[in-house]
Amino acid sequence: MLGIVLLAACAVRKSEPITQRQFNPTDNQVINGERVFMMYCQKCHPGGEAGQGPSLVSSPLPQFLKRFQVRHGLGAMPAFKQNQLTTTELDNLSKYMKAWKSY
Repeated sequence: MLGIVLLAACAVRKSEPITQRQFNPTDNQVINGERVFMMYCQKCHPGGEAGQGPSLVSSPLPQFLKRFQVRHGLGAMPAFKQNQLTTTELDNLSKYMKAWKSY
């Protein structure tokens, strides 16, 4: 029985959290996007993984839907209105998420 449990545990694959990657952006927009992520997203999506919110690392959603969800919120996700998160910050966040996703 223990062998089955150990084999099942080995079969579970978890994506790599973004905070553990050797990702060092040099683009200023991506760097600012990382700052925005750490300020607003990290607490619910620690390291880009599932926490209070789902994993962003393995999310297949296109960027425009992620931007919509950030701005309008869906389900437990809060909406980040213009007075909380500027359009420039949202653009930078989107560039950051795209950059580490393709890293």
